[in-house]
Amino acid sequence: MQEFITEVLMKFADVGILGYVLVLLLIAIENIFPPIPSEVILTFGGFLTLSSRMTYWGVVISATIGAVLGALVLYGVGRILNPQRLERLIDSKVGRILRFKKEDVSKSTEWFSKKGKTTVFFCRFIPIVRSLISIPAGITKMEMPIFLLLTTAGTFIWNIVLVYLGKALGDLWENVLIYMDTYSFIALVVLGVIFLVLAFIFYKKRIATKGEDNVAN
Repeated sequence: MQEFITEVLMKFADVGILGYVLVLLLIAIENIFPPIPSEVILTFGGFLTLSSRMTYWGVVISATIGAVLGALVLYGVGRILNPQRLERLIDSKVGRILRFKKEDVSKSTEWFSKKGKTTVFFCRFIPIVRSLISIPAGITKMEMPIFLLLTTAGTFIWNIVLVYLGKALGDLWENVLIYMDTYSFIALVVLGVIFLVLAFIFYKKRIATKGEDNVAN
């Protein structure tokens, strides 16, 4: 994937506006399909500003527009997966197996409604999660202007840093990817631990509540 991305970008870097359009499209697709490495697109794009007609701010702005467009697609998916549909899923066999209740949906959406703004902004700096966070924003119907502002701000900062690193390191731009892999691994491990802790607390409370109900009956 990395070799394909670099070859395509290098091919169109000197073809006027097409280089920026390509960056925009690749980043938009990366936001919808997180496994595509945005780090490669951004850092190599920064490197290309040293040897092509592409400029630093041109790459940053086109990447930011692409990221926002991709985020809007996932936000739309979240609007489709509204709380009512999630509650119907909870009532299904899958929900019963996982021991979820309708109240869990309302509690989660209520929490995200309160903490969602901070979450949407800071999650833009975490690989994979930076794309998927748009879905709960859509589910909770976060106001579009606020969603766009937070998404644009967080993505803009992320792009500024990675494109600059690619430009600053020049031929050594791939070194950034090594550190980004480490950063991504640590970030995902931390998130995984947090998820497991919250899941443990959730099921512990659920078991305790079930025990109280049995005693009452």
